[in-house]
Amino acid sequence: MTDVVDMIVGIAPGSPLDALRAQRPEARQLTQGSYDELVVPGRAGGVALDERAAVALRIAVLNEDAALAAHYRTLLATHPGGAALAAKVEAGPEAAGLAPRLAAILRHVDRVSMAPRTAGAAHLAALKDVGLSDKDIVSLSQLVAFVSHQVRLIAGLRLLQE
Repeated sequence: MTDVVDMIVGIAPGSPLDALRAQRPEARQLTQGSYDELVVPGRAGGVALDERAAVALRIAVLNEDAALAAHYRTLLATHPGGAALAAKVEAGPEAAGLAPRLAAILRHVDRVSMAPRTAGAAHLAALKDVGLSDKDIVSLSQLVAFVSHQVRLIAGLRLLQE
């Protein structure tokens, strides 16, 4: 099984950091399982797979994690038009040519990632205005929380690696 965190950090099998992570196998499995369910689920529901990859890319960019951004840029590029879309996602929600739905999603991602205290009911209504259901908004929130966790986990592992 590919472990995305190990891949991004460059944790080699048998390395001291691999041995350290092996002490908590459930944490490793749950993190990868969350990736599988939130980023690349078998059934995407109301938040499409390319939208999920775009959200994850945006969070990695906001957190200035080049390796994680490269991973999500590559994932986004696997979808039709994804390679061209990546530059727009990286530029932000006001980038020219973004579909209104994705622009609204990215505005929400920027807000909850960088200024969560400013988020309110009107911002959730804006997501509903572009077709997201309550369930979709919960899925989006879970995705934002997961990738934010992933960023911090990777940062911590890199520090230990040094």
